[in-house]
Amino acid sequence: MQDRLQPLLTTVQRNCHISDARHAGDYTLCIYLLKMREYFRWEKGYTFHDNLPEGDVGDWLKERELFWQTIEDEPFADLPVGGDRIDPFDNEAINAALNPHGLVYSGGLGNKCTPHFFLGKLEHHESRPDCRVLVSVDEYARDLTAPPAMALGDTIFIRRESLRRMIWERVEEWRWNKLENAMGRALRSFNFEINPEDALDQMTDTVLDSVLLHEKGEVLAGKRLGPEWEQMLASVPRSKTEIMIRAVRDLLADSLTTLPALADSDNDASLHFFFANLTGMQKYLFPALRQGYESWTMHGSRQAIEDLVPASQTHWNSLADRMLEVYRSDPDDFGEPLQNLIENSKF
Repeated sequence: MQDRLQPLLTTVQRNCHISDARHAGDYTLCIYLLKMREYFRWEKGYTFHDNLPEGDVGDWLKERELFWQTIEDEPFADLPVGGDRIDPFDNEAINAALNPHGLVYSGGLGNKCTPHFFLGKLEHHESRPDCRVLVSVDEYARDLTAPPAMALGDTIFIRRESLRRMIWERVEEWRWNKLENAMGRALRSFNFEINPEDALDQMTDTVLDSVLLHEKGEVLAGKRLGPEWEQMLASVPRSKTEIMIRAVRDLLADSLTTLPALADSDNDASLHFFFANLTGMQKYLFPALRQGYESWTMHGSRQAIEDLVPASQTHWNSLADRMLEVYRSDPDDFGEPLQNLIENSKF
């Protein structure tokens, strides 16, 4: 990057560090250490096939945790863009200034209301009737979690580098036990044992389409549910209720776009990968989907999955409406009634 962009990069990365200082401890120890190893790999420029120097990783980890202790109470800084200072969550204004220069930025809240920031190279962008899509490649600043996709308002951010890294992490996790499961079936379509770099690129290209489908569903769900849903979600951060609310919205989004498109395509790898990445809560709330997947893997027919599409759209739409009614009835104490409603509405 040019020297004139260094203040912007430094500020974005500082905000990433502040978010990590506050939220890195949210992970279990095993997941935390895995993510920190991959963060070290990204920060130091190692490839996926390089053996990481264990001593250096350990020293870096200790230094990073000590550094986090010094900044966790800092506020997020406004970004120096075009001679102005812009709020780090004002994506529209920041990207209006950066996109013409081949850069893309996003700042938003992810799971457990964790802030995420990144600055990267803009690969391409496109405007569609229902949304705008910004796809990045190389990332210049990022935080520990680095979600590969996020919908913020009507804008969808797809981070190819983070998606590629996330897929690699899933490949590595699968290799520990090599179970006969959805992830293993997805990997069969790619030659990871012969040419892992090419296989990773091919899988990233394949999965990117389904990731975009989900984020389009998120945009549609957001318009359907309105700002009241976000108010409800903000009232229960870092709780089981929050996890359940997010799972219902994800299932609604997938019922609108991802599931119908994948069920109707001939892309087995993407469909297997979709099932491999369902969260525990999504599986718990939607057991019929797991049964449809098992029917497909056993009998070779997607009919059971296809049959779920219209019914799932109706179900998750209806449940979302009833959840908002519970929230409206008592905005100060709706957690337990909402959990009971969701628990009794599994599909």
